[in-house]
Amino acid sequence: MLPTKANSSVVLFTGGTVLGEPHKVERIGETYLPYSVFFEYINGLGVSTFAPGTYNLFKHNCNSFTNEVSNFLVGQDIPKYILDLPEEILQTPIGQQIGGLIEGLCSSASRAFIVDPTFLEPRNHREVSPEFQLLNEAIEEARLNSIALEERRNEINEKLAKKDRKKKKKKKEKKQKGSKDSGASDSNSTGPSNCTHMAESESAISLSEMQASNGESTEVLPSERVMQMEEEEKKELEERKRHRDPPIVFKDSVDIKEEYQTLVKLLDGKLNEEDRVCMDELRQYVLENEGSWALGDNFLNFVGRILYDKALASDARVKLLNILSVAALKDDVILLLHQDRREHIIMNYAFDIDRHPAEEQLPLAQFLANMFENLSSSEWLLYISEWQHQTQNISNIRVTTKVAVHSLLSNSVDLQIRGAAIIHNLACKEKMNKSKNLRRLLPKGSISKVFDDVAVELTMALLQYFNGSPAEEQLYACMKSLARFTQISGQDVPQLIQMIGPEPNKFRGTSERIDEQIDQVNKKLR
Repeated sequence: MLPTKANSSVVLFTGGTVLGEPHKVERIGETYLPYSVFFEYINGLGVSTFAPGTYNLFKHNCNSFTNEVSNFLVGQDIPKYILDLPEEILQTPIGQQIGGLIEGLCSSASRAFIVDPTFLEPRNHREVSPEFQLLNEAIEEARLNSIALEERRNEINEKLAKKDRKKKKKKKEKKQKGSKDSGASDSNSTGPSNCTHMAESESAISLSEMQASNGESTEVLPSERVMQMEEEEKKELEERKRHRDPPIVFKDSVDIKEEYQTLVKLLDGKLNEEDRVCMDELRQYVLENEGSWALGDNFLNFVGRILYDKALASDARVKLLNILSVAALKDDVILLLHQDRREHIIMNYAFDIDRHPAEEQLPLAQFLANMFENLSSSEWLLYISEWQHQTQNISNIRVTTKVAVHSLLSNSVDLQIRGAAIIHNLACKEKMNKSKNLRRLLPKGSISKVFDDVAVELTMALLQYFNGSPAEEQLYACMKSLARFTQISGQDVPQLIQMIGPEPNKFRGTSERIDEQIDQVNKKLR
């Protein structure tokens, strides 16, 4: 039984089967995770660890799934005797007899699955019809739209609640102000100005009452209220935040036409027909400013071939990554990124940044830095859903962190600049601060505490970087990041700064804006 808490209400989900009530209920712990985070995590499991075809009755079953989810929610395994139950059955005489049979059944069943979790292949493995693929894609699109709609609904409810709270607060302040004014009028003479003010107040109140009685202010459709609030927020919040914390991106460092023409020459005679189609799609997307719709279903496979085919020159990968770094600035690049949610071609390559030649590392880091230009692609870099790469469980946020740390601590000044940009952009993301009070309640080891772990890891990299003599621009970006990390992880990060050093005051006097960030850091130090 896993109780979940949200908005101070408690909901208990009690297990049950056709066999009736359970004989025993194991209480594992409590979770404070918002539903949206949990939903994202479950979707990630469905296309990675627990994708169709991975089920095994004895080794990878429903108990394994429950254990995985339990670790995510509360940082605790389910009782060992439950996990060991299949092994105990296999040790019995009857278990040894049926073990091979069941293993064979599981193996043949797993081969019936295709990658998409919605459908099963026919056993004769006929070629999937175009209509079937279209239906499959439509269902997947509907699922994604449903998720977006649910998030949108939650966002609207939050906005409405926030608006109501503001109204109540203003009403209360107005009432208090009115009582103060009436008290002052009792003690002081009511001069002409006071009389005028009171008359204006009374007329305003009577007008608002008349409007309310006529239903002018109360009968506003929810959709209209939301549209009004969205317009206000776009002006007041989005632009203000963007001007206050603009991401560090690299817009003018690549001549896109020259890079594309060079890539065409490097790949001349080495592409098949499908690859040539993908090259033309890339041209339409980055040179002719067509939308991401121009990129076909095979485009990511083409990218993977260029990145991983060692028979091709390294310069081809450099040119492709430079082109992708420009594409990352487009607001619809997220549609391309979402196509990679199963194979993880891009992020697996990025995770291995330390194994790539130095000339490939720079455009790769710039590609990730430029993804912060738009909200959707920057949020994608912070996804916490895990998959297995070689022998490790990794996620988008882990990959982004590794690229940032490796780049910042490299020997290349240009790569350090990209690393500082990624760390700055991460530190300024609101999502890093989201639910931080709830995260403090979670036990250590919970996947949901990933942002705290990331803040600590990036802080250690920053402190190591501070042992050198950074340029003012990079020093400012890094000191600003350090100040943000003291807010995200208010206990661990300040302790690290004091234990490891160097003292932020070492850089005092470099510039006024750096001094301001040093003051912010020092406020959190004890």
